[in-house]
Amino acid sequence: MLNVLYLPIARKTFNTEAADQLRIESEDLLRQSVHVLTPGELVTSPDELEVFLNNQETEIDLIVYQSLTFADGEFIQAAIDQFNAPVIVWSVREPAVGGRLQLNSLTGGNSTSHVLRSNNHSYSFLFGNPDEEATIERLTGLLRVMNTVREMKKLNIGVVGEHPPGFYFSGTETKQLQAVFGAEITKVDLYEAFSRAKEMPEEKWKPEVDIAEKNIMSLNRNDETVKRFAQFTAAMRDYIGEKDLSALAIRCWPDFFNELGAAACSTLSHLTDESMVSACESDIHGSLSMFILNRLSGGKAPYLGDMVHINEENNALVFWHCGAGAYSLAREATGAQPGVHPNRKLGLTMEFGLKAGEVTLFRVGHTPEGYRLLVFKGEALDVPQRFDGTTVEVAVKQPVQQVMQTLMEEGFEPHYALVHADVTNEIKEIGRLLNLPIVEIEA
Repeated sequence: MLNVLYLPIARKTFNTEAADQLRIESEDLLRQSVHVLTPGELVTSPDELEVFLNNQETEIDLIVYQSLTFADGEFIQAAIDQFNAPVIVWSVREPAVGGRLQLNSLTGGNSTSHVLRSNNHSYSFLFGNPDEEATIERLTGLLRVMNTVREMKKLNIGVVGEHPPGFYFSGTETKQLQAVFGAEITKVDLYEAFSRAKEMPEEKWKPEVDIAEKNIMSLNRNDETVKRFAQFTAAMRDYIGEKDLSALAIRCWPDFFNELGAAACSTLSHLTDESMVSACESDIHGSLSMFILNRLSGGKAPYLGDMVHINEENNALVFWHCGAGAYSLAREATGAQPGVHPNRKLGLTMEFGLKAGEVTLFRVGHTPEGYRLLVFKGEALDVPQRFDGTTVEVAVKQPVQQVMQTLMEEGFEPHYALVHADVTNEIKEIGRLLNLPIVEIEA
């Protein structure tokens, strides 16, 4: 849970009675989802603020600076001089229009935002009263964003094996990754993982089959590749615990087929369904993209796939991968079906088309100029599986040829992450907070 330093700022020359009522309501709203550190009253002078700030001993994840009336930049400057946490600047509405200006909160928020921008300090802006539905919705989204940014700073991506030759987009510059996102990588030897998997005792791998059987239609428990899937999954759980991993990027071919006699796809599907997001082909930024979508959507399973086809009739893009897709993403009409890898003819893989619904497509991209974010919305269509493996057909508002052309001209990496939720605004907010350029395809 986020530790939020709540600063309800007001000047006594304004309507402090109205301001204090808004303070109480705002504090109650914040307490529903975060741990609030509060003075319990309006802060009306820099001296009062300094006393409060000096008494804080808890690590601060976020500052909510509520400009309940106009106040000059001295207040926010004091706060960011002491704490390096991102800020939500919150302005409220005037109690009434006409006559004396009672709060002048919006100007206070404007002044505060200027100080933060001048200091190159990360912040977001929120406008509205705490009882407004739109305010609650935006605040909830901003708190998810702030929590995701906080979790990224602690993110440890387990990279299991090097990416396949020529898959340059799967790699990363570790120092730059950490500097921008805070994330780290921990390398795991793939062949050591294979050895551990093969020696895994039945009491450790059998529960993985039990879970899979509840999620995969007509699973053959006696298939040797099902056993191999369960053994490797159990081995990965050991590594996750030992190395404190929070996401995975796994080299899948050709090693899995040659050394383990099975496909990696089912392990990726299995773990991603539990929010341990797992990208194939050791795609580190793909794993990061999946992690961000998972957290912003409140824990929904993301998908990672190649753009392989366009369907002009439906004005849609088709995304595919060999057989990895979280169980919960399968169309209700079919459920998650067991399959074999379309090229290597070895299991265990997933066979299904993804379920319908509004989706966000996203990618943490990298160019010689640095990081950037891609984001656009679409509608996953309720259509049959388009190719062997797992597929999803996503209708877009702009002409599909134009969307495809934009993606090619921008030169984005060929793995796109997708989640069944609209988190476009939250992604743009992350871009603002991290000072990253955003390529957005208008919905």
